[in-house]
Amino acid sequence: MIITAFLIVLRVIEYAILARVIVSWLPIQRSNRIIMLLYQITEPILGPIRSMIERSSVGRTMLIDFSPIIAFLIISLVRNIVARIALGI
Repeated sequence: MIITAFLIVLRVIEYAILARVIVSWLPIQRSNRIIMLLYQITEPILGPIRSMIERSSVGRTMLIDFSPIIAFLIISLVRNIVARIALGI
């Protein structure tokens, strides 16, 4: 039950990140309450990843924010590890 809840939280975070990516391409003001909530949910995940990318030698010259892609990869990895532990594989 706890594992299922954890996997659902990971899925919600993925959807929030996807929504944030889509919103970032639209001309929507950041002062909107829903957008602010979306940023509050996703920034604790994307912020550290973004700062790690920016500190790298390649990250300083990047024009595109790859932190959502890396976050998706990390979440997928965590989901697979938790599922394998739950199944006892």
